[in-house]
Amino acid sequence: MSTLSIYPAASTPEASRPLVRTDDTTEIARLLGDEGIRFERWAADQPLPADADQELVLAAYARDVERLSREGGYAKADVIRMTPDDPRRAAARQKFLDEHTHAEDEVRFFVEGAGAFYLHLGERVFQVVCEAGDLLSVPEGTKHWFDMGPSPRFTVIRLFTDPEGWAARHTGDAIASRMPRFGE
Repeated sequence: MSTLSIYPAASTPEASRPLVRTDDTTEIARLLGDEGIRFERWAADQPLPADADQELVLAAYARDVERLSREGGYAKADVIRMTPDDPRRAAARQKFLDEHTHAEDEVRFFVEGAGAFYLHLGERVFQVVCEAGDLLSVPEGTKHWFDMGPSPRFTVIRLFTDPEGWAARHTGDAIASRMPRFGE
């Protein structure tokens, strides 16, 4: 289930309790939209075999990827697929857990499973648990991190304007270590 929880960013005992929590996707889209974050529900209805590779996933969602690429000027799309038995899961989780920014929008379409984006917006942290069918677009320069959880299961299509793909600029802020973790 897609959810949005908003936490205070300050390091206080209250920081672990959300100020707002909702699973109403219309409300999630409105609250994130007020912050300049795009959140939409799309159809993630293409059946994928358990061993689907990047080529198959992109082919299954080619029309959505092409439409979004035209709309946003994206030059590259790739796929990340993670399962609880993937030997890279701990290293992959750690890679995305520190707060960072990007020089381009971060656009993700979840076609299977779930994961949590954390957006550090002023004095608040927005935890967006995305699931299959969620499209999230985080504007360039937005402080954020991603938690796939200790037993990740998701397939996500990523879109980039830079053909080189994902490149992070870490902020050095330890805020991610103070926030509730996804799946724990």
